[in-house]
Amino acid sequence: MNRRPTANLKNRNSRRTSTALPKAIQKSIMVAKRSRGRVGEDRGPFIPPEDWYEPHDAATSSYEVVVQNPGRGYEHVVTEDDIRQRLSALPDKFIAPLQVVQLSRMTRKKRSCPCYGMQWGTALYLYPVEAELVEYFGRPPRPAEYNETRAFGGKWEHGGGSLWMLRWTPATIRDFYLNNVLIHELGHLLDTRNTRSQDRERFAEWFAIEYGYRNRSKASRTSGSVRRRHRSK
Repeated sequence: MNRRPTANLKNRNSRRTSTALPKAIQKSIMVAKRSRGRVGEDRGPFIPPEDWYEPHDAATSSYEVVVQNPGRGYEHVVTEDDIRQRLSALPDKFIAPLQVVQLSRMTRKKRSCPCYGMQWGTALYLYPVEAELVEYFGRPPRPAEYNETRAFGGKWEHGGGSLWMLRWTPATIRDFYLNNVLIHELGHLLDTRNTRSQDRERFAEWFAIEYGYRNRSKASRTSGSVRRRHRSK
C-alpha cells in the first residue's frame, strides 16, 4: 500500500497549534493526513473498504480500467490513457498478472486514513487528491517523505507553528502518480516471494525506483510513440 504521510494530531503540542488555525485549514489537515509506506507495527496495515475484483483463472493479455467519481473536493490526477501508456513502457511479463486498475472515489471512511494507492488481489487502486493540489500536515515532513516528494516536484512550505503544506502542480502530481504510486503498487502485485510487511514494502519501494523514477524519460518516449501511432490510425 502506498500511504500518505500521517499528521500526528494526538500529542498536546499539535492540538494547541491546530486549534489556533482557521477552521478550513484544520479540516484540511484532518482530511489530508495521507500516509505512505510501511505502517507502524503497533497499528498494522489499514485497508480501506474497496470493491473486490475476483481474479480470473485464465490469463488474459489485457486489464480493465475502472473510473469512479472522485468525490466532492477531490480529483483524479491521471486518466485511463495515462495509465495504459505508462504501463505499456514496462515489460509484458510485469503486466501479465494485472487484471484491474481502479481510479477510486474518496468517501468519508477513506478520509480517516486515505492512501495514494493500494494493491488488493490482482487489482491496483489509485486514490484522488485534493482538488486544490495542496496537502496540509500538522507536523514537518520526515526525511524520506521530503526526499521522495521533492524528487517528483512536490514543494514543502512551512506555514508557521506545526503547520506544513505540500504543494503540487498538475504536472508534478501526475508524474508522482505515474512513476511512483502506480509502479509501487504494481511492485506489490508482482512480489510473490516476501510475506513480511517490511520486506514487501522494501521490494515495492525498490521496484518503484528501478522501474518508475529511473525510467521516467524512457517511459515518456514510449508513451509519445504510442500516442503518435494512435493518431496515425
